[in-house]
Amino acid sequence: MKTVIRPARQTDKNDLVFLLKNISQFEPYELTVAQELIDEYLCQGTSSGYYILVALEADVLAGYICYGPTPLTESTWDIYWEAVSPTLQGKGIGRALIESAEANICAMGGHLILIETSSSPAYENTRKFYVSNGYQLASCIPDFYAPNDDRLTYCKKL
Repeated sequence: MKTVIRPARQTDKNDLVFLLKNISQFEPYELTVAQELIDEYLCQGTSSGYYILVALEADVLAGYICYGPTPLTESTWDIYWEAVSPTLQGKGIGRALIESAEANICAMGGHLILIETSSSPAYENTRKFYVSNGYQLASCIPDFYAPNDDRLTYCKKL
């Protein structure tokens, strides 16, 4: 199957929410924030400061990525969210999404991408995914999210 990557549309909203609710690592408060960013993008487009791409497999939403320029920087961007349907993980969809985002960021003059994540065991595969895509651990803030749950920041220069 060929993965199709395209900008998110208003008609994707319900599928995006369904996808997020089926990712076991996300806490309810995280889902609220992710949905707020989706709403901002769907209402304001890229003037919201966010860019959202979706991945489709056989016309079914399989994953998404949300990213945007980092305020107060010249060419640094953040990847805020990336999620792939649990039943489709490991099939290259996440890689296709992150590569598409990186290409878009590069085309807009981006030179550095940051991704923040948790040190909790639930995010071990996520951290391995970032490293396998060329991201390096740049910083660790101990106990950031909760005791024994550090904030890890990964970066990649384009």
